[in-house]
Amino acid sequence: MKIVMVLGRSTGGIAGHVAALSAFLRDRGHDIVVVTHPLTAQRSDLDPVRLWWPGSAGPVGSIRDLGRFRRLASTSDVAHAHGLRAGALVVLAVRSLSRERRPRVVVTLHNVPVGGRALRTFSSGLEKVVARGADVVLGVSGDLVERARALGANQTARALVPAPSWVPTRRTAAQVRESLGVPDGAALLITVARLAAQKGLETLCDTSLLLKARLDAGDLAEFTGLTWVVAGDGPLEAYLAGRIETDGLPVVALGRRDHVPELLAAADLVISTAVWEGQPIWLQEAMQLGAAIVATDVGGTSEVTGGGASLVPAGDPPRMAGRIVDLLNDRPRRLALGEAAFERAHELPTIADAVAQLMRAYTG
Repeated sequence: MKIVMVLGRSTGGIAGHVAALSAFLRDRGHDIVVVTHPLTAQRSDLDPVRLWWPGSAGPVGSIRDLGRFRRLASTSDVAHAHGLRAGALVVLAVRSLSRERRPRVVVTLHNVPVGGRALRTFSSGLEKVVARGADVVLGVSGDLVERARALGANQTARALVPAPSWVPTRRTAAQVRESLGVPDGAALLITVARLAAQKGLETLCDTSLLLKARLDAGDLAEFTGLTWVVAGDGPLEAYLAGRIETDGLPVVALGRRDHVPELLAAADLVISTAVWEGQPIWLQEAMQLGAAIVATDVGGTSEVTGGGASLVPAGDPPRMAGRIVDLLNDRPRRLALGEAAFERAHELPTIADAVAQLMRAYTG
C-alpha cells in the first residue's frame, strides 16, 4: 500500500508521532512518503519528500503546491493528513481528482484552535472542509471527535497516540540536577512544552510567583528552595524570558532539549499548565518513568493519565500552586502518585495498537 503522510510545521509530538508511524509501516512493507516543511524534517527522524509548506505567507499552499500534491496523491492508496491545515490541503487537492484516481483520505486532528477570534473563525471553516471531505476523521481527544461528528464527519474515532518506547536515561537524577544548577535541598519542577498559547505559560508564570511567596513564607517544610525548569522553544520565548526577569521567577528556560526523559526522571514533580492538550506524549513519557504529575484537566489529558496524575482546573494559579505545595510537603503521597502513573503507563496503547487502528481506517 502506498501511503502519503502530510503534516505542517511541527517540532514536537506530532512530528515524532508521524515518524514512528512511518517507520513502523515501512518495516511492514508499505511504501511511505512524508510531505512536510523542511524545518520539521530537519528536527525529526523523517525521510520526506520535501514540498514547500506555508508559514507566515499563508494558511494553504499556492495553486502550484496543490497541483504538485494532487499528482502525488493520484498515485497513492491513502492520503493521511495530520493537523487541521494539512487536512484541509489534502481534502482540497484530492477532491479535484476523478473517483478512479482518488485515494482514501484520513485526517488526524491533533489540536483545538487556540487564539483570537479571527483564528478561531478561520479554523472553523477548515474544520468544516475536513469533516465533510475526509473519509475518516480521527481526533486525539474526545472533544475533537465530537466536534468533527457535529460538523458532519462520516466516520470518526479517537486516535491512538502512544509515547515512544522507553529508553534508559544516560545520567542519574543527581547528575541532571547538578547540570541544571539546582541547589541541594531545592525542589525541582519540570515542564516540557512548546512555548505557545496552548501551553498556558501565563498560568505557569503566575503559579511560580505564588510558589516563590509560599517558599519565602516557609510553607515548604521538606525543601529549602525551588527551581522550575521549562524545556522547549516557540513563539512565546520572549514572553517567558521577560516574566522571569521582571518578576524574579524561580524559573529556568532551557530552550529545546532532545533528552527529555532525563529531565523528567530527575523531577520532584512534573507540571503541565496547558489550556488544552490532546494525548500529550511528554506526559506519557513521564508516566513511563513513574513521575508524580500535576496537570490541568483539559482536552484529553484525563483520558491519558487516568488516576496517574493530580488534575486541577485550567487557568487557576492559586489552585495549581496549592496542589504543588501539598504534594511537595507529602513525600508518601508523591511516591504513590508516581506509582499510579507508572501503572497507568502500562495500560496505554502501543505503536502496534495505533497502526492496527490506522490500517482499519485506511482499508475502510
